[in-house]
Amino acid sequence: MNIRENFKDKKRIVVKVGSSSLTHKETGRLDLNKMEVLIRELCDLRNQGKDVILVSSGAIAVGRNLVGLKERPNELAVKQACAAIGQCRLMMIYQKIFAEYNHIAAQVLMTKKTVIDETSRKNAKNTFSELMDMGVIPIVNENDTVSTYEIQFGDNDTLSAIVSRIAEADLLILLSDIDGLFTDDPNKNPDAEFIDVVERIDDELMEMGKGSSSDVGTGGMSTKLNAAKIATTAGADMVIANGEDFHVLHDIIAGKQVGTVFKGKFDGTFDTLEFLGE
Repeated sequence: MNIRENFKDKKRIVVKVGSSSLTHKETGRLDLNKMEVLIRELCDLRNQGKDVILVSSGAIAVGRNLVGLKERPNELAVKQACAAIGQCRLMMIYQKIFAEYNHIAAQVLMTKKTVIDETSRKNAKNTFSELMDMGVIPIVNENDTVSTYEIQFGDNDTLSAIVSRIAEADLLILLSDIDGLFTDDPNKNPDAEFIDVVERIDDELMEMGKGSSSDVGTGGMSTKLNAAKIATTAGADMVIANGEDFHVLHDIIAGKQVGTVFKGKFDGTFDTLEFLGE
């Protein structure tokens, strides 16, 4: 059976959206039409009885725009201030639109300590489980405002893979400004070939990782491959797809030929904490 044919039967899905997929390229302001499509797609998955977790970037991007900064800030204090401002606005909009579709969203802000500390990790798992039992859709982001190390560490590709592992998801979908994995950067090499399915993540594949071309995001292809390693070794399948049109979520679950699929295969020898350098 084609691996994509199984996606309709997935029970717990983590969806990660990058900042570049949530904002207008020209202005950096939130694209409200796209956000509504995203939320409608997530609500429909929930209506099908599936557990859904959204890992959403965008706090710093939204915050910087609200205070009139033209470019992504480099100074730590400015990043944290923008995150504090932007996270409030982002959640306000998420809550409002989710409510229009009769669903409840919950904010979950995580730090690296959540993963490293065993007690915190168990608490996070219990919280996710309880929220989903209530039919609530958790919206996750890094707690950039208070955690210096998180901003230095951070990309939400990795966070989404860790969340999928903690929450025991069976499918992780990364939506960004790329169509999937290529043998080389397709923006620079016209001969780069698209990779449809990845059965195994090896050193050669990891070398294909390239930096991000986006001004608002932090994660390039290398972070997505690292995320794939974390998620798939816990048994979850993963898809990298273009978030230009969030209707792509429906296509992915329907088993259509979009994005690159990474096949999950449980490997008890892979240690997430080791990957994080702990």
